[in-house]
Amino acid sequence: MDTNIILIIAATIVGLGLGAMLAFLLIKKANEKKADNIIREAETKGEVIIKEKNLLAKEKFLQLKAEHEKLINEKNNAVQAAENKIKQKEQTLSQKQEQVQRKDAELDTLRQNLTHQLEVITAKQQEVEKFHRRQVEQLETLSGLSAEDAKAQLVESLKAEAKTDAMSHIKDIVEEAKINANKEAKKIVIQTIQRVATEHAIENSVSIFNIENDEIKGRIIGREGRNIRALEAATGIEIIVDDTPEAIILSGFDPVRREIARLSLHQLVTDGRIHPARIEEVVEKVKKQIEEEIIEIGKRTTIDLGIHGLHPELIRMVGRMKYRSSYGQNLLQHSREVANLCATMAAELGLNVKMAKRAGLLHDIGKVPDDQPEVPHAILGMQLAEKFKEKPEVCNAIGAHHDEIEMNTLIAPIVQVCDAISGARPGARREVVEQYIKRLKDLEALALSYPGVEKTYAIQAGRELRVIVSSDKVTDKDSETLSFDISQRIQTEMTYPGQVKVTVIRETRAVNYAK
Repeated sequence: MDTNIILIIAATIVGLGLGAMLAFLLIKKANEKKADNIIREAETKGEVIIKEKNLLAKEKFLQLKAEHEKLINEKNNAVQAAENKIKQKEQTLSQKQEQVQRKDAELDTLRQNLTHQLEVITAKQQEVEKFHRRQVEQLETLSGLSAEDAKAQLVESLKAEAKTDAMSHIKDIVEEAKINANKEAKKIVIQTIQRVATEHAIENSVSIFNIENDEIKGRIIGREGRNIRALEAATGIEIIVDDTPEAIILSGFDPVRREIARLSLHQLVTDGRIHPARIEEVVEKVKKQIEEEIIEIGKRTTIDLGIHGLHPELIRMVGRMKYRSSYGQNLLQHSREVANLCATMAAELGLNVKMAKRAGLLHDIGKVPDDQPEVPHAILGMQLAEKFKEKPEVCNAIGAHHDEIEMNTLIAPIVQVCDAISGARPGARREVVEQYIKRLKDLEALALSYPGVEKTYAIQAGRELRVIVSSDKVTDKDSETLSFDISQRIQTEMTYPGQVKVTVIRETRAVNYAK
């Protein structure tokens, strides 16, 4: 039985193996058949794709061929058009060349005609010149004068007549200008002066230091005068201690030094300690105080006048004006007065008020520095203003207010006029007697240098010059010319405040005696 089971199992296994082999063979055969089908299908599809690609390639080739033929045709057309243009230009040039040749022929003909006409004209001119020379010779024979002499006489007569007419016209124009201009100018100047009120006080080169009693004088002098010598050496001011009761005189040309000496004396007397070391210490301290005060004065002045944006160095110079004077007139007071006058006059004329006020305040800034005394103060002030970036209008007004340079703006003559107004008012300035007398003598001598002048008189403190001329040497018209010439020469050669009126007097006197 076991053997049968084993046989059955073996047969089963063999059967299974044979079935598996058969199945494998069947599957393999089916796969091979399927693979053949796939290969055939792939070959078929490949052939189709190749045919399609060939068709596409042929179409692309045909398209490129068509485009190439089109491009070639376009280039051929362009070349043909260019050839046509060239042919047209050649035809045009040929036509122009023919026109030029025709015009050259016409010009040659015209040139020949002109040459012939010029020859004719030259011949006629020669005939006219010969005729003119014959006429001149006949006139010279008849008149007894040469052509040059006759021409000279004619020129002289015409010059005299023209000079007379010119003087007449000048007189009329000047009178008309005076009538129209003086009225408005006087109106503006008077209104400006009336609207500005200033003090008439002036300073000098001496300061008075008041003391409570004369015992302090001995302490200020010190043993063997060492205190007063130390004070004079430290301040540079001459200290005069004399018999004047309760007063010490401080003498010096520099107001800053006098103020330093006065304040130092005040502090020394108040403190009571007076000796050389203390004097030097106090003087140095007062110098710093004065410098700070100068800057403060400059700032306060600019604020009072409404002037902004000044350079700090210019502000310091404005402060130093308080301790400077011009002909006895305080420079800061004068500059403030000129600034206010300029502002008022600029407002009346419709000009820039702030710029006019700025130029008026800075017009005498050149008097503040101690160096460069050989440079005129107006030029020095202009250079300082340019250095500290002031506007060209302000710089020109500063430099031109004494006519050192040409005036380029309307503000410049305003500053000049206001400076003269401030300096010429009564009590503003003082001149040395010798300078005043010399100026009057120079005025009279200048007028006496003219021919026909008999006497000259400078009156009204040099504001009017009366010139008496000889009636037999100077005519009425000559007197007008003489007055004009003298006024112009005074204006260009002399320095004077305000204006000088020149009056020429010509009179005829008949004198007889009854005996």
